[in-house]
Amino acid sequence: MDLLTVILSATPWANAGGAIGAGLAAIGAGIGIGQIGKGAVEAIARQPEAVNDIRANMILTAALIEGAALFGIIVGFLAMVL
Repeated sequence: MDLLTVILSATPWANAGGAIGAGLAAIGAGIGIGQIGKGAVEAIARQPEAVNDIRANMILTAALIEGAALFGIIVGFLAMVL
């Protein structure tokens, strides 16, 4: 083992990559769902009669983003543990 590996494994920086990745996944999901909500409100303001279709599409898309973000967070936590 070289000296750099020993130093990095003994510091709290060893797991920082996984924590940063999990945080970025959560931030990205928040931004994405915010954009979905913004677009849905604007679409409902333009066409109030299509509120049910817009709401259904918004919920489906938000669920897909949450699934991808959850996967990213789990991968980040696994990178910290393993």
